[in-house]
Amino acid sequence: MKKVLVIDDEAVMRKLLEHFLKDRYEVTPMENGQDALDWMHSGNIPDLVVADLNMPKLNGFEFIEKVRESGYFDDLPLIVLSGEESSTERIRCLKLGANDYLIKPFNPEELSLRIDNLLRLKA
Repeated sequence: MKKVLVIDDEAVMRKLLEHFLKDRYEVTPMENGQDALDWMHSGNIPDLVVADLNMPKLNGFEFIEKVRESGYFDDLPLIVLSGEESSTERIRCLKLGANDYLIKPFNPEELSLRIDNLLRLKA
């Protein structure tokens, strides 16, 4: 079963994502980008990451930058799931190395399909 790391500072959103994805993926929820990065650097490698933008300790932009500059996670698919509808925010995320960007509220089926597509490309 593929591993999906979900990073969001809102507990309700983490539970919601875990509920939607648990039947198809092994889901690891994390509260912020720094804890997620530390977890990854300790040897836990997800197959894909779904991350929020507005988080404490390490926000989504900083998380994307650190993941991409690490050298270890260059090909790790990363989807940003954010309440920010700004085109500027989406473009910034994509320039930093995010593979996709969805706006909250989101359609769970669409998120699942986007995850499937990115994992299929990685295979």
